[in-house]
Amino acid sequence: MPVVNNCNIPDDLLYDVDNHIWFKEQGDGTVKLGMTTVATAMAGQLVAFTPKKAGRSVDAGKSCATVESGKWVGPAKSAAAGDVVAVNTDLVANPQLANTDPYEKGWFIILKPNNWDQVKPTLTPGSAVTPKYEAKMAADGFAGCP
Repeated sequence: MPVVNNCNIPDDLLYDVDNHIWFKEQGDGTVKLGMTTVATAMAGQLVAFTPKKAGRSVDAGKSCATVESGKWVGPAKSAAAGDVVAVNTDLVANPQLANTDPYEKGWFIILKPNNWDQVKPTLTPGSAVTPKYEAKMAADGFAGCP
């Protein structure tokens, strides 16, 4: 697993580095997505997670959820358009799961993408993400994960 400035970045995922979102193909035409450790470290302890409801659609580049921490409130943007098929209700009840286990228990939604064939090539595979994340963290003035 790549580690960038003390932040774990699993190599079996795809990344939208600019928006700090990971994607994992589920094998049934859907993708699971969530925030990276970089995003959770930058945001601090999450206090609220409000996803779009199952059955709702998400536009590419638009919010699939709102995330709130003690120092930040903002959208979690999905690179892919599609329909929300499942939301992580455990994360709604306990937003800190995104801080403690962002890649397993802290996932956001499962999306049935409309345009995955066009979006997937724009995402960075985990095996190639280190240089992009190093540059992004330097540009953002973020020293790394605790």
